[in-house]
Amino acid sequence: MRLFMFTSQAKDDLHAFAGDESGTKLPSKYAPWGLTGTLNSRETPPHKFNRKAIEQAVSSEGFQLWRMKPKG
Repeated sequence: MRLFMFTSQAKDDLHAFAGDESGTKLPSKYAPWGLTGTLNSRETPPHKFNRKAIEQAVSSEGFQLWRMKPKG
């Protein structure tokens, strides 16, 4: 499965994985969403995230959200 990575422009620390390049299933309450990258089927997700768990969430919910912890 090809995964697309997005960042919420409404909430700086909120990111998402989605199954389509347009992010059509991403939650509208955190829109607009900006595409930040793509992971091909054999690429490892950032931050040691579990790819299988991401793919399961994308298949069932259409997306997987994640947050960045503030640096400091």
